[in-house]
Amino acid sequence: MHPWFYPGVALVVLGMIVRMWASGHVKKDRALATTGPYAFVRHPLYVGNMLIAAGFCCASALWWSVPAWIVLSLLFYPPAIRQEDAKLHRLFGEPWEKWRARTMALIPRITPYAPGTRGSWSFRQSLVQNGEPIYVAIFCAMLYWLYTRLPLG
Repeated sequence: MHPWFYPGVALVVLGMIVRMWASGHVKKDRALATTGPYAFVRHPLYVGNMLIAAGFCCASALWWSVPAWIVLSLLFYPPAIRQEDAKLHRLFGEPWEKWRARTMALIPRITPYAPGTRGSWSFRQSLVQNGEPIYVAIFCAMLYWLYTRLPLG
């Protein structure tokens, strides 16, 4: 196994954890999520996606996967973030503006937006709202497939 496989797996697992954490806090279009991972970054689901993609790039050790990931990320995430931020601004107004002013889109804060407010995480919400456990199973199957296809040594 090449030396980048296991660090890549670690990044994929971290990304899946971030996504599970975020999807259990967000209440799409019903309440502004500013707790859990949303206390640190405005788009933690995207951060999780990026960690997963970086992990697969490492785990595969395919040189072209990194430029492909960068190009796809630059094409997808800036417009998606602008669109999502505009929607949240329309829905939540001033509370969103305050949160946005103190919380970056993809780079996490060191301290939470509102210290002492952990919020409540729900596995059921994570499963029902976003199907995150299903994605975790798919990513694990993809890692296993990659593991069985990589040359040993």
